[in-house]
Amino acid sequence: MSNNYGTLNCVSGVRDALLEKQIGSLNNILVSMRKTLEEFHCIVASLEKLHCDGRQLVKGSSSRTTMKQLQQRVGVKPRLIDCLDGLLFLHEIYYSEYLLKSSVVSVLSAMAIMPSACDLGALQQLLDDEPNLLTEEVQFLLDTIFAEELC
Repeated sequence: MSNNYGTLNCVSGVRDALLEKQIGSLNNILVSMRKTLEEFHCIVASLEKLHCDGRQLVKGSSSRTTMKQLQQRVGVKPRLIDCLDGLLFLHEIYYSEYLLKSSVVSVLSAMAIMPSACDLGALQQLLDDEPNLLTEEVQFLLDTIFAEELC
C-alpha cells in the first residue's frame, strides 16, 4: 500500500473507493467543461451569423452601397464599416479562443486516461501563455457599435 494514505491505510478498500470517487469527479468536471464549450460555440456561431447577416443586408439593399456610404458617419452613430469590421473581429478572436479551449479539453480528456509529467508541464505552459481577450479592446468595439445608446 502507498504511504500517501497515512493512517487511512488500515481502512479496508479506502484506496479503491477514493480512486473511484476521484474518477467520478474528474468525469463530472470533463462533462461540465464540454457543456461550457458547447455554449461558448453557440456564442461564436451567433457572432458569425450577425456578421454574415450584416454583410448580406449591405449587399442586398435596394440601392448599391458604396465605400463612401460605408464610411459615412451620421452624428454619434458608428460608421457601417466599423460595425461590420467590429463584428468580424469579435468573431475571429472568440473563434480562436474556442479552438484553443477545444484543444485543451481534448488534451485533458486524453491525459485523464494516461497522464504524464511531460504532458502536464506542456499543458501548464499552454495555459500560462494562453492569449486572453482584452476586456478594454472588446469594450471599445462594443462602445463604438452602440455609441448612440450610450449618449
